Amino acid sequence: MLDYYRLSISDVIVINAARHGDSRGFFSETYHRDALAQIGVNVTFVQDNHSLSVARHTLRGLHTQFSPYDQGKLVRVTRGRIFDVAVDIRQDSETFGRWVCAEISAERWNQIYIPPGFLHGFMTLEDHTEVQYKVTSYYHRESEAGVLWNDPELKIDWPQTADVSLSEKDAQLPGWSEFKSLLGKR
Repeated sequence: MLDYYRLSISDVIVINAARHGDSRGFFSETYHRDALAQIGVNVTFVQDNHSLSVARHTLRGLHTQFSPYDQGKLVRVTRGRIFDVAVDIRQDSETFGRWVCAEISAERWNQIYIPPGFLHGFMTLEDHTEVQYKVTSYYHRESEAGVLWNDPELKIDWPQTADVSLSEKDAQLPGWSEFKSLLGKR
């Protein structure tokens, strides 16, 4: 049985993977389809992604893909730590527009599951942070969308707001209001 807890948006789950160590190092089972299904994560992952962020306070996000290419993600950190954020964009959800966060780190050896229907982003909290994640749909450029990380309507309480490193693409993402109007047209 997995050791896990649900965040205040209960579809977002933090999973604490067991690590068994000895003088040689450690062994850990980081993915087990049946164990995830027992806690309600009954999905098929189709792709693994791996990112390295050299500098602390690198921000990646907030990203999503629209249906039918929307992605569920199982995110873990193999070096360093991140402040991970999920924003509910399911229009029929009671938590639409709300966000949840968790610190995910190599030291804690935890993971976070974010289902389809969420914006996702993270900020690195250490230099040379490596993040690996499984996704339930392949990348589809025409379906990708996002929201500016520091949009004042969302009021995400990022651990750092000055000297944040982000891509040109992420710096040009629309605000929450503009994104909601895109949702209404889908």
